[in-house]
Amino acid sequence: GRSQIKRLALYLKDTSKISKIYCSDLSRALESASIIAAELGLKEIIKPEFRERHFGKWEGMTFDEINKLYPNDFNQWAQDPLRFSPIDGESTADVYNRVMPVFNLLIDNHHDQDIALLSHGGVNRVILCSLLCMPLEHIFRIEQNFAALNIIEFHASYPVIKLLNYTA
Repeated sequence: GRSQIKRLALYLKDTSKISKIYCSDLSRALESASIIAAELGLKEIIKPEFRERHFGKWEGMTFDEINKLYPNDFNQWAQDPLRFSPIDGESTADVYNRVMPVFNLLIDNHHDQDIALLSHGGVNRVILCSLLCMPLEHIFRIEQNFAALNIIEFHASYPVIKLLNYTA
């Protein structure tokens, strides 16, 4: 975990010109952002909107446990993750509506700057689906490993995914 982030921090120090680091307020993203920020001589900027999807009653459970305890709900979620939300949790559409306005604002505010966003797999997938004009129903067709680096260049009319799910 931490050694992967440290390697990523060294990689970014050698290969990028990051001027700002944004992150979720959840401890795992915040700790990772702090490690990278320290290596780059920056301070992380916390954006709670980039938190991982809230899974409600399913929080902290494996898919096998969820399927065993909530088989009907699990099947509904598997069939329609865009609209179905776990009890007291968020749907993919909810995550999109929370994340994308703030993400778009960051992009609008940082023309011609390299910025970093340290977030979570579900949030990253929502952003990538949006940028690729991919239906959110296909969110799980994008792999996002722990400490994965995605590099996205924003041109005047479209984004270009330069690197996807790279681990240092």
